[in-house]
Amino acid sequence: MTVGYHLLAYVFMLSRDAQRFIRWFDSSWMPLGAGALAGVNYPVDRAAVARELGFERVAPNAMDAVASRDAAYEYLAVATCCALNLSRLAEEIVLWSSQEFGFLRLPDAWSSGSSIMPQKRNPDAAELIRGKAAGFVGRLTSLGTLLKGLPLAYNTDLREDKRHLFDAVDCLDELLPAVRGLLAALEFVPQRMAAACDCWLMATDVADYLVGKGLPFREAHAVAGRLVALAAAGERPLEAISPDELSSLSPLFDDEYYDVVNLRRVVAAKVSYGGTAPASVERQLVEAATLIGQLRTQVIQLD
Repeated sequence: MTVGYHLLAYVFMLSRDAQRFIRWFDSSWMPLGAGALAGVNYPVDRAAVARELGFERVAPNAMDAVASRDAAYEYLAVATCCALNLSRLAEEIVLWSSQEFGFLRLPDAWSSGSSIMPQKRNPDAAELIRGKAAGFVGRLTSLGTLLKGLPLAYNTDLREDKRHLFDAVDCLDELLPAVRGLLAALEFVPQRMAAACDCWLMATDVADYLVGKGLPFREAHAVAGRLVALAAAGERPLEAISPDELSSLSPLFDDEYYDVVNLRRVVAAKVSYGGTAPASVERQLVEAATLIGQLRTQVIQLD
């Protein structure tokens, strides 16, 4: 459940990227018929051509149509945002697959051996996905620098926009299937994840528990801090603190404390919308499936 909750963050994150791409289609104006800068001498039905090509509207000013590259820049901005989100996901895969974490296993098809360490499995695919984000940031910056301060209307400088735009399109077309294939091949290790949970993760819940007993949060926060210091000094988890030790910290502690510091209860207690409680995660799964279905429909309509 916890792994699913974590990955759901990327589902909603990437769904916003998909929505940005769809809005980009709607915000693009058709330039055809603008001529070199002032229109043409022929009665072209630009609206009919726009409908045929799938544009929502025609650029109303020919000089603007010739001079502007904001559609290209907007595409690069959306693509860069998507690449950065994929890079964050890739970094977590790199981290989680390391020997220190061991939260997941990478299949042979999506990893490689080390040039010197026979036992090592390198997360090459994830590292390449992470590295690709740098190119998107560079293209966006380059096009923005190219457009800065250009006078109207067409300038030969604008030939360079193709380099940045087309490279981004090609790179994203390669990147997305790779991400999908890598995610489908991952094998998670829930036992390692559970074992890695910090034994003091429940400190905030302890503070909330004391607030429920009538203690102001500022004071409850301080008591929970002293509790953690006591546990850390003895290298003990919070559930190993004795009733006498708890009483020395605050008379408000009772046997309910030991239920509060149960990790499963802590996860289940986050019942707010978007939280980690099982019912909340189930709701997010339903919302994610609905959102993905809506996005698919929108994409089909664009085609």
